[in-house]
Amino acid sequence: MTTPAPAGPSTRRLALLLAGLSMFGPFSIDTIFPAFPQMAAQFGADKVAMQQTIAVYLAAYALMSIVHGPLSDAIGRRRVILAGLAVFTLASVGCALAPDLGTLLAFRALQGLSAGVGLIVGRAVIRDVLQGHDAQRLMSQVSMIFGIAPAIAPVIGGWMLGAGRWPLIFWFLAVFGVLLLASVGRWLPETHPPELRLPLRPRRLVRDYLAIGANPRFQRLAAAGALNFAGLFLYIASAPDFVMELLRLGERDFAWLFLPTIGGMTLGAFVSGRIAGRWPPMRQVEAGFVCSALAALANVAYNALAPAIAVPWAVLPMSLAAFGVALVFPVLTLSILDMYPRQRGSASSLQAFFQLVLNAAVAGLLSPWLSHHGLHLALGMAVFVAGGWLFWRWEARVARRFPPPPSSPMIEPGEQL
Repeated sequence: MTTPAPAGPSTRRLALLLAGLSMFGPFSIDTIFPAFPQMAAQFGADKVAMQQTIAVYLAAYALMSIVHGPLSDAIGRRRVILAGLAVFTLASVGCALAPDLGTLLAFRALQGLSAGVGLIVGRAVIRDVLQGHDAQRLMSQVSMIFGIAPAIAPVIGGWMLGAGRWPLIFWFLAVFGVLLLASVGRWLPETHPPELRLPLRPRRLVRDYLAIGANPRFQRLAAAGALNFAGLFLYIASAPDFVMELLRLGERDFAWLFLPTIGGMTLGAFVSGRIAGRWPPMRQVEAGFVCSALAALANVAYNALAPAIAVPWAVLPMSLAAFGVALVFPVLTLSILDMYPRQRGSASSLQAFFQLVLNAAVAGLLSPWLSHHGLHLALGMAVFVAGGWLFWRWEARVARRFPPPPSSPMIEPGEQL
């Protein structure tokens, strides 16, 4: 039995709040893409150095992600979200005022340390207030609204460059942080009551993380979702090269990549919400992987056969891949959270850490290596999708033979997982 959460805002308002909280992470990545040439010229940096503005942010995001969830389990969701928003706002101001690349990277790291509160703690909030298919519907609504962020962020960045220089982008992020801070302070209640909180003890935290991370089912679910998304994220991280060099478009043309991608993700999130409770979860995940696989195959074929890649054909596979990701994500995430109902923050943190470490490697290592040729990007995407699908097939096979046991309220000392 669990204690019901206190009465909170309507589902629609909660969806809007949580979507807004999950948006400031993508905004931090995607709005600066159009400014890369201007920033590189001012700081005397090459493309690899500029790519580190993404890699440093994601690495810091990943490191702090293992703290956000347990901290919210210990002191409540609302306090952690408010503190994270305050730090993010100050870090954005620091980025806007940075006189050199080293200072910018330092404040980008500070942005990354704070940006995870929206996505990681927000997932725990959803599971605090709703159960079963209702939770999947809300998760899908948040994903659908969240999907707008990567589509409009580069467009906003291009507009900012039209009105001024690159620091204006970070002033925009600071204002966005202030608006979120005011909205959360006004409308988001505490959803994790004191009687359900767990003390934040480092030894227990390490033990819990080791237990969760050593759980083979967690490993399979987290790997399936992370690898499937990484295929799409490879293109997001490579957006400056893909849009401005391979497609030969301008700094205000990032919508050619992001609108089809986010359109597919938004549609997938809508469909996921509609079929919640009508389709078995395993069938939904399988359908999502089929869509991602078809997109990866079509992408490889086009890049291998076309003399020169061009819009719209070069970006259409991204739409189908994003549709597949949106079908897969809610089911896998809720499955992980349901494994640890008393430690949803920790489970959400470890899942996010797994995803973010992979994303940081994609942005900092693979993207600079593969983004010079369209076929190389397409093959990289196909490898990630295939890896995610293999982990999912492994999980589906094990689940048929050994159905998962009911969730235990919390990990007990010495529990074998």
